[in-house]
Amino acid sequence: MLSPPTEDSPSAPAPLRTDRQNLIERWAARHGVDAARRLAEAEDLADAVAQEITPDNTLDTYAKSWRVWTRFCAMTGLPEREGSRGALVAFVTWMLREGQQNGTGYASTSASTHLAAAVVGLRQRGVQVSSDDQAEARAALEGMTVKLLQNGERRGRGQAVGADVDGLRVIARACPNTLAGDRDKALILTGFHYASRAQDPAGLLAGDVALTPRGLVVSVLTGKTKHSVRDAKINRQDDREICPVEAWMAYRARLAAEAPPRWSEPTAPAFVGVDRHGNVTGGMVPDSVTRAVKRISARAGVPLAWTGHSLRIGLATTARKRGKDAVAIADQGGWARHSRSMNGYFQRVDGWEDNATAGLT
Repeated sequence: MLSPPTEDSPSAPAPLRTDRQNLIERWAARHGVDAARRLAEAEDLADAVAQEITPDNTLDTYAKSWRVWTRFCAMTGLPEREGSRGALVAFVTWMLREGQQNGTGYASTSASTHLAAAVVGLRQRGVQVSSDDQAEARAALEGMTVKLLQNGERRGRGQAVGADVDGLRVIARACPNTLAGDRDKALILTGFHYASRAQDPAGLLAGDVALTPRGLVVSVLTGKTKHSVRDAKINRQDDREICPVEAWMAYRARLAAEAPPRWSEPTAPAFVGVDRHGNVTGGMVPDSVTRAVKRISARAGVPLAWTGHSLRIGLATTARKRGKDAVAIADQGGWARHSRSMNGYFQRVDGWEDNATAGLT
C-alpha cells in the first residue's frame, strides 16, 4: 500500500508546500474547488509512487548523506535548510578536511556522493539550490582533490580486485563439505557468471533461478536502472569443479535435505544464512554477501582479497580477455552498452595487452 511521504522524508521529491498551495489555488480558479482537490490528491499519489519505486540503496544513500549534512551544519552553526554557494563550498571543504566521525577527511568520491545527495535532500525539503552554486561546490571539490594528490595524500580503498578463474578454482577447493560450504561455492560461482553486485544475490528468491537443459537463468531485479532487470543465462561449464550449474544444484539438494522444507520453497531466499551448527538463519542481505565474499576468499588464501564487487569486475575482465563481445558482456552484467564503469573494467585488461611496453624484450 502506498502511503504519502512526510515533509522530512528523504525519499519524497515534493515541491515547496507554499508552491503546492499556490498551484492548488490556480487549479481552483481555473477548474473549481472539487477538481483542484482531486488534482492535489493526484499530486500526493505521484509523490508516494516516486517514494515507493526509489531503490532501497538509493534511499539509504540519501539518508546517510543527509546525516552528514546535518552534522556539518551543527558543527559550523549554519542552518540546515539553506543551500547557498558558500554553504555548499564550506560543506565540501569540511568533508575533505575533517568530515568523518573520527575527524579525518572523506575520500573525494565519498564527498562527491554526499554533496549530490545532500542537494537532493535540500530540494526535497523545499530549499532552492541553484545549479550554478552546486557546480561551484563541485569545482571546489575537484580543485581541492587535486591539491591533496599533489601533497601526496591518497584516500579511499582504491579499485577492487577482480575475481578470476584461478581464484574460482582455489575457492571451490577450499569450501568445506557442509551446507554453508555448498552455499559459499554456489554464491561465488553463480555470482561471477552473472556479474553480481552484493545486493543481487541478496535480493534473489529461489524461484528467480531456473534450471534449464543449457544451464541456469537467473532473473536479476536490482531496480537500479531498466538495464538491471534482466534474465542472465549461465551456461554449463566444461570444468565441473567450477561449474556454477553443478554448484547451484548441489547447494539446493543439500538445502532440501538438511533444512526445513520452507527454505526450499520458490518464495524463499535463494541464498540463506547458515550458523556454525548448520542451521538456516534467514535470507542473506547485501552486507552479509559482502562479508561472505571477503571471508570465502580469505579462507581460500586468494593472494589479493576479494570484495563484494570483485565478482562483477571479474566477469567483465575475464570475458574481455577471452574475446567476448562487449555488447554480450554488457547484457550479461546489466550494464548499459556504453557504460563508463564497464569500459573502465575493460581498460584493466586492455591497458596491459595493448601496452607500449608489452613484449619489448
